Amino acid sequence: MAKEKTIALKAKAVEDLAAKLKDASSTVIVNYAGITVEDDTKMRKALREANVDYTVIKNTITLRALESLGYKEFGDILTGMTAVAIGKDEVSAAKVLKEYDDKVQSFSIKAGICDGKVLDRDDVLSLAAIPSREVLISKMLGSLNGPLYKLAIALQAVVDQGGAAPAAEAPAEEPAATPAE
Repeated sequence: MAKEKTIALKAKAVEDLAAKLKDASSTVIVNYAGITVEDDTKMRKALREANVDYTVIKNTITLRALESLGYKEFGDILTGMTAVAIGKDEVSAAKVLKEYDDKVQSFSIKAGICDGKVLDRDDVLSLAAIPSREVLISKMLGSLNGPLYKLAIALQAVVDQGGAAPAAEAPAEEPAATPAE
């Protein structure tokens, strides 16, 4: 009876994790060995603020959840002390975890998933280098703002000259034609 209950609990854990992974925009798998309690607390806080679900879960449960979604590549990756970060956007989890990957020698990013594509460590680090959505939007708006600013200056110059367009030079008058004799 107890064994059946344990099996049912594990099956429910696999099902719940698979549902989270399916709905996620990105997932990052890390080796969290060697991180201090202080750094772990700071990292978890940063992940919560970035709207990332960070969970330490058994490798077999994680592997079964991933395999149920069609990801067969994680058998060799899910070893040791592994945690899973599930992000609501593509870059938040990678950005926060990269900071600790750089900071703590034994903490490392192993792999990830973004928009259904399996990522290796280098791909996750590249994903972390992408500017945030807000930065990308502000850059785009800034690039649109430049030409508009120049137009506003040109229009103000017209207004400053009395509202008329600058006078173009009149073409030189041709001499009047004399009647032919």
